Amino acid sequence: MPVAVILRRYAVAALLVNLMAATPALAETAKIMVLGDSIAAGFGLPASEAFPVRLEEKLRAEGHDVQVINAGVSGDTTAAGLARLDWVLGDKPDFAVVELGANDMLRGIDPAITRKNLDEILTRLNAAKVPALLVGMMAGRNLGADYAKAFQGLYSALAQKHGVAFYPFILDGVALDPALNQGDGIHPNARGVAVMVDRMAPYVVRLLQRSKG
Repeated sequence: MPVAVILRRYAVAALLVNLMAATPALAETAKIMVLGDSIAAGFGLPASEAFPVRLEEKLRAEGHDVQVINAGVSGDTTAAGLARLDWVLGDKPDFAVVELGANDMLRGIDPAITRKNLDEILTRLNAAKVPALLVGMMAGRNLGADYAKAFQGLYSALAQKHGVAFYPFILDGVALDPALNQGDGIHPNARGVAVMVDRMAPYVVRLLQRSKG
């Protein structure tokens, strides 16, 4: 084979190698873990209507390559969520949505304890390099003004302390609306979940834009 032909083929091969090296690899699917209680778990709903499933559908429809992991367990307190955190981190999430505290409030647990548990959860997520969105909860009126102030204030304080994204109220636009809740008046129905997803999705998109570090 003529030397000129060999050299041309070598040049073409070298060019292809350089182009491949310069082309960034396709990004992997971003895994978002929703660490929560019955609201995340989808209590009283078909699995296909649970908040994490509907959130994934919406984000994918908007062009985001994501997998949303449902790490919600009905009845979980912040202590229970903390206790199983290392286990759920075994799924290697890239991001986390932390939705816990409602059952602490319903049981009248001291807000200082709730704060301590959430503080530890956020600390461990940071150590694992998992950017988080902290989701707040409102206190029932029957618990009194002092409890409500301490409970509701802990979420924004922790978000500021840890520098994480913050969504003030998981049931924003849904709470106390019979048309958006199941018969117990506490858990959202499918229509309520749709409202939750629509309102929270922009916050999750901004979370996705944060580097995993």
